[in-house]
Amino acid sequence: MTPAARLAAAASVLDSIAHSRQPAEVVLKAWGAANRYAGSKDRRAIADRVYKVIRARGRLVWAMGGREDGRALVIGSLSLIDGLPLEEIELLHSGEGYGPRPLSKQERGRITAGPGELPGWVAAGLPEFVVEDFKITFGDRWTEEAHELMAPRAPIDLRVNLAKTTVAGVEAELTEAGLSPMRTPWSAAGLRLSAEPPPNVQALEAFKQGHIEIQDEGSQVACWLTGVEPGMTVVDYCAGGGGKTLGLAMLGQPVATRAAAAEAPAAPVAVWSPVGGDGQGAVVQPRPKAKPVEMGIRLFAYDVVQKRLDNIRPRLARAGVSADLRLLGQNGGGVEDLVRQADVVLVDAPCSGSGTWRRRPEDAWRLKPAEVERLHALQVQILGRAAELVKPGGRLVFVTCSMLRGENEATADAFEENHPVFAPVPVAEALMAANLTDAARERLGELADGGHRLRLSPASTGTDGFFAAVYERTA
Repeated sequence: MTPAARLAAAASVLDSIAHSRQPAEVVLKAWGAANRYAGSKDRRAIADRVYKVIRARGRLVWAMGGREDGRALVIGSLSLIDGLPLEEIELLHSGEGYGPRPLSKQERGRITAGPGELPGWVAAGLPEFVVEDFKITFGDRWTEEAHELMAPRAPIDLRVNLAKTTVAGVEAELTEAGLSPMRTPWSAAGLRLSAEPPPNVQALEAFKQGHIEIQDEGSQVACWLTGVEPGMTVVDYCAGGGGKTLGLAMLGQPVATRAAAAEAPAAPVAVWSPVGGDGQGAVVQPRPKAKPVEMGIRLFAYDVVQKRLDNIRPRLARAGVSADLRLLGQNGGGVEDLVRQADVVLVDAPCSGSGTWRRRPEDAWRLKPAEVERLHALQVQILGRAAELVKPGGRLVFVTCSMLRGENEATADAFEENHPVFAPVPVAEALMAANLTDAARERLGELADGGHRLRLSPASTGTDGFFAAVYERTA
């Protein structure tokens, strides 16, 4: 494909994304499948252009006079992002072959005029309606938080399955496969890979053997805050894709190093015998093997969509862990046998996913204020139902992957007002759980500032954006 043809293809993909609810990655794959003539370099160039445009969409729409079509956004990106002069942009829009048609007078005028003075929300790269929320939450740091959420490409975080292997073992596996893994700073079970070039994690032997799962470090931290230990009854109330279900299941298993020690041959013991065996009347016999200790948790994972639960099953099998997967009724039915029975209930509530905009920037421009209000009301309802499952002395952890107060603090405030039997648990106390590093206890403890709520973000912790609030039922 010529450079011009790639631009035309990128504009077409952008229009498809705008008219779809599918992730940009899915739309790009569908385009590639339907256009087999495009080689790997062509597909990579088109994808790079598409993501460049999506991440800078607000600025490009502003520069192009409010136009939101793929053609206008690509033209704007050539000027504002690539810095090409008008003459070069016109050469790429000659209308020849499969390239885009020539520039109109209006398009020439927009790219030669420049964007002018940008409003704050345009410069920050955020949807306009979330700016006030960011200012309240982050104060003077709001533009830094916005930039780190929208501009850079996120790394690939992996959770090592400690029920099967060790972090050091997976490090060696990945290094041998030609990758450069790094330890994650907060999760002691995490490794991080660069997104450039993007690794095909699912093709790795370590993935096929269940040694690793793709899971952002912030999501791993949310799992560890639950404080799950073997012997507990645990509920993942909104299982979704199953990432946290797998993390919780791993917590209920003996770590690989202990399992290996349990299976190792026992040291021999000398037993006296009249016939001797060592020249002094002793015969060396194997020491009886100790009976293995039963370990594990009763883990229940609920979701309102059966297909999601079905998709978790093969992941559990690959990881060598188990969970009781149950369909949740639309009105919260199906949990009656667990009311006040659970030691831990994790509620990873439905949310806007704004904390993952660095991975799916297209979602930022699909979100509307009414959707945030709807999600807040749904969260309050779900959290209240899930709380019924926690036994006295048990822990409830509310989590979202959102950056917005309307889904985080607002929901936590409403829950606390309506459920006085749930006492806040300081995050510093929850950070004493397994699989968190000393650096996590220090840094995340600082961010919680003595309270029971914790915010993670690309700017403050290098993770996706997460919010967590920790409670204990007192009666």
